[in-house]
Amino acid sequence: MKDKKITVSHFRRQKEAGKKIVALTAYDAPTAALAEECGVELILIGDSLGMAVLGYSNTIPVTLEQILHHCAAARRGARRAFIVGDMPFMTYQISPEDALRNAGRLLQEAGADGVKLEGGERMAPTVERLVAAGVPVMGHIGLLPQNVLTSGGYRIAGRSEKEAEHLLLDAKAIQDAGAFCIVLEGMPAELSARITKSLAIPTIGIGGGPSCDGQIQVVNDLLGLFTDFIPKHTKRYANLSEDIRKALGNYAEEVRSGAFPSSEQSF
Repeated sequence: MKDKKITVSHFRRQKEAGKKIVALTAYDAPTAALAEECGVELILIGDSLGMAVLGYSNTIPVTLEQILHHCAAARRGARRAFIVGDMPFMTYQISPEDALRNAGRLLQEAGADGVKLEGGERMAPTVERLVAAGVPVMGHIGLLPQNVLTSGGYRIAGRSEKEAEHLLLDAKAIQDAGAFCIVLEGMPAELSARITKSLAIPTIGIGGGPSCDGQIQVVNDLLGLFTDFIPKHTKRYANLSEDIRKALGNYAEEVRSGAFPSSEQSF
């Protein structure tokens, strides 16, 4: 069973059995292969690719073509894990039909197993349209990175009771529309626990506390590839930026001194 392809039913079974779901955001074949080897069940090719890989200041400039490119790479690296392609800004907000067309490209061209889109009740008709056409959908509520311009920055969602009740309604609407799971980002742990308990589908937390049915983090954050900012919701499991800096510095020094290449690296 170890080599069996993971499908949407796997995540529902994990929730029912009380087993935590391990998810990771990654962007290339080698990282996806390593993640799968280490037991990651769901790999999201997130639009966080904009900041993590492409040097943008937020997710807004990320295009569908860029997500397709990186999603296809991750798919080549991981054959068993469930691959989710993030739908970038303005690829699903215009109309359900437009969303379906773009989601179809992620499945057909990039080999994704499903797609993720942001939003609650307002996006429920779009989720329903995608699912009806055979596209597995991962919902996303709470802190919405694609709304950074209208929200005035990245802020924790659901601090007031009014906001909390609205997010509970959002979660229920996305579940009823047919999503197979839902990301809870940047909200109080007590609220994410309430939402998780109220839903039959799994919740995947990122800054949502320990009560979610699973957790997802950006691989660059976990490995310490960024040095200027560490999100509060992230635990750094390595400090690769220092190792890379040291390795590249040694390489540059040896090239300049003539120590590399030596006879050992010559033909």
